[in-house]
Amino acid sequence: MPVIQLLRSILFTSCFFISTTVYGIVMIVIGWAFPFQGRWLIARHWATVNLWLLNVLCDLNYIVEGHENIPDTCHVSMWKHSSTWETIAQALILPPQSWVLKRELLWIPIVGWALRLMEPIAINRSAGRSAVNQVLRQGQRRLSTGRWVVIFPEGTRTAVGEPRKYGISGALLAIQAGVSIVPIAHTAGYYWPRRGWLKRPGTVRVVIGKPIPTAGRDAREVTAQVQAWIEDTIVNSVT
Repeated sequence: MPVIQLLRSILFTSCFFISTTVYGIVMIVIGWAFPFQGRWLIARHWATVNLWLLNVLCDLNYIVEGHENIPDTCHVSMWKHSSTWETIAQALILPPQSWVLKRELLWIPIVGWALRLMEPIAINRSAGRSAVNQVLRQGQRRLSTGRWVVIFPEGTRTAVGEPRKYGISGALLAIQAGVSIVPIAHTAGYYWPRRGWLKRPGTVRVVIGKPIPTAGRDAREVTAQVQAWIEDTIVNSVT
């Protein structure tokens, strides 16, 4: 069974790279002619196709709990980052959004060029305070246009059970923009680890938390609350 699952995982990974390249070409060729909402539909279709392939080829599906916790207006959302899975699923779980990501992703031929058209907040992670200011400045602009801002507070994929400090830029943005933080926990790291080819069969559980208010609060206090909720929810989701 593990050998068969590994072969199925390799097949999915191959399909994932091919489909991402194809959608990247489509985005580059026609995406520039559409407003953001049109480009967003292309991104959602890419996510739908790949999660369908993941279910068909690797028997890895997902469920989402807490849809009622998504407000009607745009906010900041902070996600656990333990897998590649959430970088796909985020486009289906939340309304139109801008992603905070490392600028190096924009340098990838075809995929990076297409990613630019999605108007992400691309930062130099080694720039310290300058990177935080970029998140604050561009994040407020994205929120003002009616888009959510999605942040992985750990900054990079972190193995399941590996503690890592959450950055405060998401909380600072939410406080400055006068919006709440919607925390999202999931168990994808147990099924699609950050390293290796194997995708284990099962069901990723996604839990959308209640919005966490930020008005008049300290960014570190807010971040600590977000981290505690996400990490505790993940532990409780697999026990």
